[in-house]
Amino acid sequence: MASHQYHQIANLLEKMTSTDKDFRFMATNDLMTELQKDSIILDDESEKKVVRMVLKLLEDKNGEVQNLAVKCLGPLVNKVKEIQVETIVDSLCANMMSNTEQLRDISSIGLKTVIAELPQSSNSLAPNVCQRITGKLSTAIEKEDVSVKLESLDILADLLSRFGEFLVPFHSTILKALMPQLASSRQAVRKRTIVALSFLLIQANSNAYNGVIDHLLDGLENPPNPAAIRTYIQCLASICRQAGHRLCNHIDRSMLLLSQYSQRDDDELREFCLQACEAFVMRCPDAINPHIPMILELCLKYITYDPNYNYETDDGDTGNAMDTEDDEYVDSEEYSDDDDMSWKVRRAAAKCLEVLISTRQELIEDFYRSLSPALIARFKEREENVKSDIFHAYVALLKNTRLSDDVANDPDSMDQVSGPTSLLIEQLPLIVKAIQPLMREKSMKTRQDCFLLLRELLNSLPGALGPYLESIVPGISYSLNDKSSTSNMKIESLGFLYSLLQGHPPHAFHPHIPSLVPLVVTSVFDPFYKIATEALLVLQQLVKVIRPLEANAAKSDFDAPSFVGPVYSCTLQKLKVTDVDQEVKERAIACMGQIIANMGDMLQNELAVCLPIFMERLKNEVTRLSSVKALTLIAASSLRIDLTPILHDVLPALGTFLRKNHRALKLHSLDLINKIVINYSSNFEANLLQTAIVEIPPLISDSDLHVAQYSLTLLSTVARRQPQALVGIHEQFLRSVLILVRSPLLQGSALNCTLELFQALVQTQLSGLDYHSLVSKLMAPVLAGNGDANSRATAGAPSEVVQLHKQAYHSSAKCIAALTQQCPQVATPLATKLITDLQKRNDTEIIFCLLTIGEIGRHFDLSSIQVLPQTIIECFGATSEDVKAAASHALGAVCVGSLQTYLPLILNEIEVQPKRQYLLLHSLKEVISSLSVSPSGLAQLLPSVPSIWSQLFKHCECSEEGSRNVVAECLGKLVLVNPDELLPQLQQALRSESATMRTVVVSSVKFTISDQPQPIDVLLKQNIGEFLFALRDPEPQVRRVALVAFNSAVHNKPSLVRDLLPTLLPWLYSETKVKSELIREVEMGPFKHTVDDGLDIRKAAFECMYTLLEQGLDRVDVMQFLDHVQAGLCDHYDIKMLTYLMTARLAILCPDKVLLRLDQFIQQLRDTCTHKVKANSVKQEYEKQDELKRSALRAVSALSQIPKANKNQQLVDFLKSIKETPELSKIYDYIQKDSITGSADIIVMDQS
Repeated sequence: MASHQYHQIANLLEKMTSTDKDFRFMATNDLMTELQKDSIILDDESEKKVVRMVLKLLEDKNGEVQNLAVKCLGPLVNKVKEIQVETIVDSLCANMMSNTEQLRDISSIGLKTVIAELPQSSNSLAPNVCQRITGKLSTAIEKEDVSVKLESLDILADLLSRFGEFLVPFHSTILKALMPQLASSRQAVRKRTIVALSFLLIQANSNAYNGVIDHLLDGLENPPNPAAIRTYIQCLASICRQAGHRLCNHIDRSMLLLSQYSQRDDDELREFCLQACEAFVMRCPDAINPHIPMILELCLKYITYDPNYNYETDDGDTGNAMDTEDDEYVDSEEYSDDDDMSWKVRRAAAKCLEVLISTRQELIEDFYRSLSPALIARFKEREENVKSDIFHAYVALLKNTRLSDDVANDPDSMDQVSGPTSLLIEQLPLIVKAIQPLMREKSMKTRQDCFLLLRELLNSLPGALGPYLESIVPGISYSLNDKSSTSNMKIESLGFLYSLLQGHPPHAFHPHIPSLVPLVVTSVFDPFYKIATEALLVLQQLVKVIRPLEANAAKSDFDAPSFVGPVYSCTLQKLKVTDVDQEVKERAIACMGQIIANMGDMLQNELAVCLPIFMERLKNEVTRLSSVKALTLIAASSLRIDLTPILHDVLPALGTFLRKNHRALKLHSLDLINKIVINYSSNFEANLLQTAIVEIPPLISDSDLHVAQYSLTLLSTVARRQPQALVGIHEQFLRSVLILVRSPLLQGSALNCTLELFQALVQTQLSGLDYHSLVSKLMAPVLAGNGDANSRATAGAPSEVVQLHKQAYHSSAKCIAALTQQCPQVATPLATKLITDLQKRNDTEIIFCLLTIGEIGRHFDLSSIQVLPQTIIECFGATSEDVKAAASHALGAVCVGSLQTYLPLILNEIEVQPKRQYLLLHSLKEVISSLSVSPSGLAQLLPSVPSIWSQLFKHCECSEEGSRNVVAECLGKLVLVNPDELLPQLQQALRSESATMRTVVVSSVKFTISDQPQPIDVLLKQNIGEFLFALRDPEPQVRRVALVAFNSAVHNKPSLVRDLLPTLLPWLYSETKVKSELIREVEMGPFKHTVDDGLDIRKAAFECMYTLLEQGLDRVDVMQFLDHVQAGLCDHYDIKMLTYLMTARLAILCPDKVLLRLDQFIQQLRDTCTHKVKANSVKQEYEKQDELKRSALRAVSALSQIPKANKNQQLVDFLKSIKETPELSKIYDYIQKDSITGSADIIVMDQS
């Protein structure tokens, strides 16, 4: 193989020496093809010959051969040894100094190619090449020849951006060559010098960096000439973009100079000043803060700066605002539009405003007052590109409005409309008035920007454009009718129309339907599939507008029938066509489904035509899912469309779909069968339905509870509507249901569906589905003495009792109680039997019996069973903790069904049985939790609240911490029952002198906060500060529970504490510090052990900080936050683990701020990764250190993803040392792969 390659290469090299240029060209082309193959291997001699020949061809007389030779350099660099690469570089550098212009150009292109292809992972190649090139480039830059100078600066910039870390030793040489070039008379030289200098300063040490900045600022204070001012300002802006975080110390001096120079009558200088301001705002967010008003004033001044144009002539024109541009007008002789540079100033001002708006979330309300009217007024801008930037600035304002409202008006908030939103609503007429003429401009870009802004407006203010449709719809019509409109323009117009239709009530559009329907129908037949797809989506939405079926749809005299024909016929045409794009097929099916669902009663004669087409599409693998969704719409329609023609074919087809390995298809098929059974059960025989539901048993499994839930719902519907369909097949699905009941995963809505199924089955009165059969099957796996062997076998259980998960007992008990609700007469006898047999049972059976008694007692009054309470309470003395817990749960549950009888008993027992207090309090908690979820339960509970409250308060200071925690939870849940009376009582208790009492009271507040809206929220928002101010309490335990309550509020209902953050955060931060007074030494035999009593508090504080991250940092000073995160990186193991998570999260949320502190983060993470465990340490210490390293490296991985982090020398060095340490390298590589896989999984999930 190798000998064949050598022969082939030798042959090519020989052809390259030919006098025929075509031979040379073909041979060079073949060489490039060979070099691009991975399999090629060259020996030393071949390498030399190839390199020599390629370098020779760079001097070829034929330009095409030269170009190919340059292209060969890229793959060649990666195929030859280091010494040959150095030969290539030396030769190219020498040729760059050549007197021949063509050779200089080709050599500089060659050098750029080599630099671009040099492998960054190589150990010595890149540093050696950098070393060889740098000195020569520095010399070339200092030469007089401008073309050499320009090429050298270009190459140096490439080198610095790609291999900046290898050039650090040569910085002084490079700077010496670069700095004088800033004063060059050639603008191109100055520009390229600025680029190179910016890349260099990313890695430069502080002295070099500050030296360059001081040179620039000194030059601005005493400028040698006007060109130098522009150059220095450009250079400052460029440096700020690349290494802005280091410019913070020079911002005040820089801004003073910029404010002076921006007033000069020089458009180019003004543009550069505004660009520098934009860079400062983006890259130095904190340092620029005091100068924001000045920058805002500057931008507002220059965004209207257009001295050569009179806008007043346009203001009176109600038509196209830009028509004047096309009109013939006589210009003054001495002035031409080509000389007008003012548009660049306006564009720079608009871009600066966009950055200002995007980064200053806290000023959003001020922006609406000062900035928004000015931007709206500038929508009339005559220059297309400037206008686009103004639109984008306003879109940024709208996006920030949506963000601030997501935070301020989240579902848990009781606030009125926020300030920015109310201001936007006030300005809405002005926005629409300004946009209306622009929507009919000839410029595509302007129209697209109009739709972009309006769509963002809909996101910020859903439904707000209703009153302005008269102004907006003609603009949409114009874009869809305009023959010159591009495909993108039409797609944008249709996309906006879809958003508009979706976000407003149907009656608002009725006046515009006559104009919209023909437009959309025309678009449906557009030859470009993307336009047709979008048009069908709009048409589907339009159908809902023409004929809304919602119960709350307003009655109107709108003539819907006249539009049914065109809409139906155009969709039918698309539905019939088979040779179209897949997307168009799917949209046509969905649209026709909507038409039949909403207008089917007006299309009675057409159903015989279109329903069979649905059946055809259902049989096609590509379109079956879309067809199932469309038929679901039709089957669910309140119009009760006659589906008889296809029902006999549809149900068996859906049955086959349930066997397919396609989750979405299974779910939608189950849903469709369910809708058919609900609405059409009288239209088909039971045996037809059986063909579908016979496929259900395998779907009832805990491997996919969502599919199982749909299956259970369908079976419940069948049992109620068509019970005969279950005859003969109930044993199969019942076996699957009983196995599911025993699953530890069954809970929530899936469990509720199971309960509904059992209730539906017992009502069918079919053989084998009577109450006693079902109950015995549920009990068989648990109770050995209950039922016969046959019933146990049917239940899928072996003859001996199986060991079940704890959750299975709860599920089975709930199922038996659900069955008993349908047969009330057996409730008391069953409970009596279970309670009397309790003594004969083992622990497992006792748990099941107690839970079943509790669930039955939850729905029925069992007070007639005299021995019930005493027997349950006796179980509190059992040896098994599980039996005690079951007994506690059962007592609480039976109390729910008979409050008057059992609540006094529980309260009394809490008083007289101190040893059983914990279990009895759990029973009380069960009573409060169960009754406080429904209005009827609350009505029962309210009269007893005072007695429960007083009893709980007696035990706030009990000695057992577990009991106190349950008391706190009960108090919190009781406050929700009657907040107006009980919350003030909690506040009163907060002033108690007892630290234990204060701990319980503050802890109870946590249980009043939930992630759902509650009646207490308004009251809680007014008073929560008093509870959280316990963060200043002298007792550590009180401060800890206050932190937990604070954490709960931030996590579940941020609006409660948002306004308190400025007060609470300093106290939170103070709890993150190690406090020496809480550290003590404990003697353990001959050893002394240090105990930190403040660790739990610090952990709670850091957990709270982590939660603040998850909820957004809009009210948090990030730099101050980072101080405490960095302190935590040196703390105890548990806190280090938390702060590593926080570091990774911060790297994503606020990368620019983290970049400023990257050196400190890296130093602390390096200390963890290089820490060595003592030789005589126990195994756990090694495991802890390994876990710390993994977490620290995850944080390093996140930090390395920050833009421009790879320019930080400390990070680069640390990553290099990780690669060189086998142990760390292995972990880091795994983390990198894991993060890629994780993000890929997320993408896959999103697509599904």
